[in-house]
Amino acid sequence: MSAEIFGKQTTIELRKKHIGPSCKILFSNDPVKIVQAKGQFMYDETGQRYLDCINNVAHVGHCHPEVVRAGQQQMEQLNTNSRFLHDKLVLYAQRLQATLPEKLSVCYFVNSGSEANDLALRLARQYRGHRDIITLENAYHGHVSSLIDISPYKFHQLSDAEQNPFVHVAPSPDVYRGKYRADHPDPATAYAHEVKDIIERVDRKGGKIAAFIAESLQSCGGQVIPPVGYFQQVAAHVHKAGGVFIADEVQVGFGRVGTHFWAFQLQGEDFVPDIVTMGKPIGNGHPMSCVVTTKEVAEAFMSSGMQYFNTFGGNPVSCAIGLAVLDVISKEDLQGNALRVGKYLTSRLEKQKEKHPLIGDIRGCGLFVGVELVKDRVKLIPATAEAQEVIYRLKKQLVLLSADGPHRNVLKLKPPMCFTTEDVDLVVDKIDQILTELEDALGLKFQNTENESSKRKQMVDEIGLKCRSDLVNTKGNNQAVLGQKTKRVKT
Repeated sequence: MSAEIFGKQTTIELRKKHIGPSCKILFSNDPVKIVQAKGQFMYDETGQRYLDCINNVAHVGHCHPEVVRAGQQQMEQLNTNSRFLHDKLVLYAQRLQATLPEKLSVCYFVNSGSEANDLALRLARQYRGHRDIITLENAYHGHVSSLIDISPYKFHQLSDAEQNPFVHVAPSPDVYRGKYRADHPDPATAYAHEVKDIIERVDRKGGKIAAFIAESLQSCGGQVIPPVGYFQQVAAHVHKAGGVFIADEVQVGFGRVGTHFWAFQLQGEDFVPDIVTMGKPIGNGHPMSCVVTTKEVAEAFMSSGMQYFNTFGGNPVSCAIGLAVLDVISKEDLQGNALRVGKYLTSRLEKQKEKHPLIGDIRGCGLFVGVELVKDRVKLIPATAEAQEVIYRLKKQLVLLSADGPHRNVLKLKPPMCFTTEDVDLVVDKIDQILTELEDALGLKFQNTENESSKRKQMVDEIGLKCRSDLVNTKGNNQAVLGQKTKRVKT
């Protein structure tokens, strides 16, 4: 393809020479060289087309023409920092706020999810002057120093690193393999009490909680969906201690869960975070992100006397691109598509679970789905090597998928939102074939799963209702929030 500058081997050699060795590449044994992308597809230097099941960054589809055009047109007209007055900044802030609960009304525009979460910590610590942060097991919030400190997914990899004494780790609210599982009478309350216990321990030592931070749905932690009611109870404990609740929507926001525009809304209408951070999908690959908070938190931040500005955050080009992304989500009914296609995806995967002993759990909402592979459904022995084998075999069959979680045994599906049922069939059929071959080679036989508790099924059904409510209501909500028609448009 004409987009290729160097031959593949030259590109590999130059990368080794000039790019930091800790900057890892996907499929490092035989990396894919991508030179072009469109919609849910990526193309290598030979013109070979790959189905992209990885990219939750190209939210509305790779190189979407309306998004590209919006950026080009604005760049031809004006691009400057937000210390000058320009309409695109306030217009985008207004449109974005309309998707959120009313009390979340103040925006700070920055350039990445990491920068957004770093600023969120500053806001939280300034609010009451408290310092301690509660994070979750296996959480990942970004790559800057302040966020590595609150990302066990990262700092647990550092054998000689000391944990920041102001950071406290609560158990991940994982009802599949966590401390309190689906057979527990009330896992939401049990996990929330763990946070309450941390708050009390911190208080006894003279500390004060500034914030509890959580991804609304844990991604790197293995596609974990918190039990309904957990966030409400945690927020009550944190607020009583004078802290704030930060919802990290960097990976799961902007309609990906299908029933709602924001994943934290899966917990119910009675839950509203104090700070929401967003990134990745906000600009469809353009470096843009945002922190949205309440007037009270914003005023406390201003009271420090330190002026805040960000050279590139909220520039006219970024805001034009952000507006185009919101337009496309609405015009192409991508939130509704995430619900419909996501429902089809989970239903097909559930049928595979009935067939394949390697599949221990299927969990997800909309186009955010995890398939946890285990060697034993009772002991939950992680099938890590098998998960890696699946993604490498899929890559050879022109499907790009990743595996994550603390044991790297969870297949992650978080594709562009223009994913179709035909794409689902392609991926699931290939997974079916690969798992069949692996199970035959391993001599794995299907175990009797009658021991799987009815309580777990009930909980899965409850979460499923949150993730699969009425399509008509979803479409109506999209229209009201984004102010656009919901006609499906091909990209």
